[in-house]
Amino acid sequence: MVAITTISRYSCALNYPSRESETHMDIVLLIARILFAFMFLGSGLNHLKQADAMTGYAQFKKVPMPKLSVQLSGVVMLLGGLSVILGVWTDIGALALAILLVAMAVKMHDYWAADEASKQTEMIGFMKNISMAGGALFIFAISAADGATFPYQLVGGLIQG
Repeated sequence: MVAITTISRYSCALNYPSRESETHMDIVLLIARILFAFMFLGSGLNHLKQADAMTGYAQFKKVPMPKLSVQLSGVVMLLGGLSVILGVWTDIGALALAILLVAMAVKMHDYWAADEASKQTEMIGFMKNISMAGGALFIFAISAADGATFPYQLVGGLIQG
């Protein structure tokens, strides 16, 4: 009888967490959003401030309209990062970041076409972008789910289910 009562109490605790534990996890989720998206703020600003310097590398990688592409990617990173951190259309911001990251991984870090001297560096950049795209898609899925409520957000998601 004692074992059954203990299991029942444990099951209820899993199904109905206390408000205190929800608050703690809400804070953890906010911190995770900030940590994930913070680098996009710096990178986005850098793409805008240093567009001329980055254009040469974009030309080397045969990016169409290299300067405009550098600036546009900077805007997407900056707005996507702010979206995720502030919770303003988090789903759209995360999806935009995921698409940008996959495109940049394929175009800018094409390790399969790199020479031996840069193959490893390009593979690391490719894997970093792809894994971050996975994180962005995770945020998108959480914030775009039916009935999703994302803690500590200003506006919330635009897409539902």
